[in-house]
Amino acid sequence: MTEPRHIVRKWVKPEDLNQHGALFGGRLLQWVDEEGAIVAVTQLGTTDVVTRHMSAVGFVSRADRGDLLELEYGVRRFGRTSVTLSCRVENAVTGEEVLTLESIVYVSVDPDGTPVAHGRTVATGGTERLRE
Repeated sequence: MTEPRHIVRKWVKPEDLNQHGALFGGRLLQWVDEEGAIVAVTQLGTTDVVTRHMSAVGFVSRADRGDLLELEYGVRRFGRTSVTLSCRVENAVTGEEVLTLESIVYVSVDPDGTPVAHGRTVATGGTERLRE
């Protein structure tokens, strides 16, 4: 059985552009982190997650106004208090890879921000864990 993949699409709008008319790298990283956190929430079954680590970032190609990007996430592994995701961003218009992150680590925390065990070991494709 293959692991569930989580795909999110983002449309590059004028407010997302840098001074060169291309997608601003910071905006893309914001999308990657925010959507990754949503994936982590669905995997861990709690909205109390924080970003702990992102692997090296290398921008491979540009995206321009009007391009549609696909952010594809996979669950790499579960730790005691964390979940590690991978993310690949592809330009659906050009077919080019824009960015790949080998690992993004999100940690489950209590109200004080202290890491807490989540008890998850297998990825899910839905949101059912939020209702458990």
